[in-house]
Amino acid sequence: MKKALICGVSGQDGAYLAQLLLNKDYIVCGTSRDAQISSFQNLVRLGIRDELKLESVALTDFRSVLQVLVKIKPDEVYNLAGQSSVGLSFEQPVETLESISIGTLNLLEAIRFIDAPIKLYNAGSSECFGDTGECSADETTPFRPRSPYAVAKATAFWQFANYREAYGLFACSGILYNHESPLRPERFVTQKIVATACRIAQGSPEKLHLGNIAIQRDWGWAPEYVEAMYLMLQQEQPDDYVIATGESYKLEEFVAAAFACVGLDWRDHVITDSSLLRPSEIAFSRGNPAKAREKLGWQAQYKMYDVVQMMVKAYAGD
Repeated sequence: MKKALICGVSGQDGAYLAQLLLNKDYIVCGTSRDAQISSFQNLVRLGIRDELKLESVALTDFRSVLQVLVKIKPDEVYNLAGQSSVGLSFEQPVETLESISIGTLNLLEAIRFIDAPIKLYNAGSSECFGDTGECSADETTPFRPRSPYAVAKATAFWQFANYREAYGLFACSGILYNHESPLRPERFVTQKIVATACRIAQGSPEKLHLGNIAIQRDWGWAPEYVEAMYLMLQQEQPDDYVIATGESYKLEEFVAAAFACVGLDWRDHVITDSSLLRPSEIAFSRGNPAKAREKLGWQAQYKMYDVVQMMVKAYAGD
C-alpha cells in the first residue's frame, strides 16, 4: 500500500484529497501545527477523521519536517499548508510569506537531505499570474503577482522548479484556479455569498456586503481539482500544470446565481462596501487547462453555475 503525507490536511483541499487517496487504498497521514487540539472539522464532515494518522508538524521548523518524513516514510507528499487567504495576506504579509515559502523550502530540503524517492506536489495558485488582460493563462504565462499571497506562492513555485532541475526531485506544482466547495470557510467570498443568501431566504434581515463585484474568476469544483493533484504524481516525469475550467464569470454572476437558487433577486440584498476593496486586485482571471487535458486526461466537469447550486444545496441541507 502506498503512503501519502498531506501537509495542511485540515483545509478544503486537504480533506478532499485525503478522501480520494483513502478510496484508492492509500495509507494517509495528515499534518497540522497541533494535531492534539485541532478539530479537523472538514475530516469529520467527510466521515474520515478516524481513518487518518494525524501528526503535529511545524513546516517552518526544519527539524519538525525531517522528523515526520523519517517517521512516516511516505511515497507521496502533498504540500497544501500555509496561509490560504489572499485578503488576509495584505494584513499578515510576513506570516503569509513565511508559512508558504519557508515551509515549502523545508520540505524540499528535507527530502533532498534524506535522499528518499518521494514524489512531491506543491499547491500553486493562479494568483501568481496577476492580471492577464482578457487572455487565458497557461504554463508559459509570466507571473506578475499582485498580493503578498501571490508573491509567496510564486516563490514556492520557483523553489520547486529549482529543486527539480538542480537535484532531480520529482516535484510538481499545480497552478490551480479558484475551486470551491461546502468545506470553504465563510472568510472566502464564495461561501460568504452562499451562506448569506441562504440565511436571508430563511428570514434573516441582514445585507450581503461585498467589494468589487465586477472582477471575473475561473471557478471550479474542489473535489475534481484534488484528482488533478493525484494524477500529477502518477506521471513518469514531474511537471507543472494549470488546473482550471477555462471559463470565467463575474462575481456579480456568482452572486446572482446564488440568490436565484433560493428564489431571491440579489439586487435587493447586496451592498457594495468600499472597505472591502483590496489595495490591488486582479480584474480578470481565466486558465487554459489544455496541457492537463492532454497529458493527465483531466478535465473539469463542473462549471460556475454547477458549483453554486451544489454549495447552496449543501448549505441549505446542513
